[in-house]
Amino acid sequence: MTLSKTTRVFLLYILALAALTATSPAAAPVLKIAVNTTTIESFPVFAAADSMSANGGTSNIEVVPVPNGRIAMSQLVSAAADAATGSETQVLLNSVMEPRLRIVVTLAECRYRIIARRSAGIRRLADLQGKKVAVTANTSSHYYLHQMLLHAHVDEAQVQLVNLEGQEMPAALERRTVDAVSIWEPHAENSLQALGGDAAVFEDAAAYTERFNLNTRADVLANPEKRSALLALVRTIVRSSAELRKRPPDLIASLAPRVGLQDKTVIAVWPQFSFPAAISGKLRDALGEVELWAAAMQKRSPRVRSDLAVLIDSSVVEQAAR
Repeated sequence: MTLSKTTRVFLLYILALAALTATSPAAAPVLKIAVNTTTIESFPVFAAADSMSANGGTSNIEVVPVPNGRIAMSQLVSAAADAATGSETQVLLNSVMEPRLRIVVTLAECRYRIIARRSAGIRRLADLQGKKVAVTANTSSHYYLHQMLLHAHVDEAQVQLVNLEGQEMPAALERRTVDAVSIWEPHAENSLQALGGDAAVFEDAAAYTERFNLNTRADVLANPEKRSALLALVRTIVRSSAELRKRPPDLIASLAPRVGLQDKTVIAVWPQFSFPAAISGKLRDALGEVELWAAAMQKRSPRVRSDLAVLIDSSVVEQAAR
């Protein structure tokens, strides 16, 4: 059978269109979220992403895994990401450079611990004077030690600070290269296990309770498409957090590998966490308290509370909860 010229041209057009469609890259995600993959505090984001994926709703959202909150925030500040996880300390430190940073929802609250070697002569916080204490510099780990020493009327200048990442701290205690560590979970629990009966534990939620947030920028919130994607994510985070508050073993088991942990480790430290998926009324007060430390770290004057209040935008989570 001989095809007419018109038919041949039409078939060539269809084939060309099919080839173009097959080789065209997938549409770029609307929203990129830098997520710390080493902390249990990130569970609400991972649980929400899994839930959205199961329902075919993550095509416009990309979770970008990063090894710590400082890198997550740097991605947000540089606009490599549209949102990022991180504690309030990171928002305060980075908002000087990028005043458009906004906290949109608190994902988790976590109580920290100081783990010390009793064999180093440490029985009370005052005994940390002259001792080597590991912190992760310019993070909530450092701030927690600062607050605990302040409450115990101990001069921080009399403590030898050793800058370590959290995962390095248990081994440093075992090797006796440090006498104590101030850190979040699971590194505090791992440090406790490393010392066994030689451990002294200091904990005070009133001194500091971390608020680990989902953060974005004002320009992202002003972009209708990105805001819509963020709203869909936060709405799912609200639902997923309700499930996390029930502590379901199957959900913990599925999420623990996402942060490189065994589920038994997560279960051991679960009482240290809460997952509010909200904006606490205490957050504004907390920002004011942490700002004093952040300003000292950056050798600048602290901002007044009205300036800090703009760092919180509760409109997304309020809309998500309706």
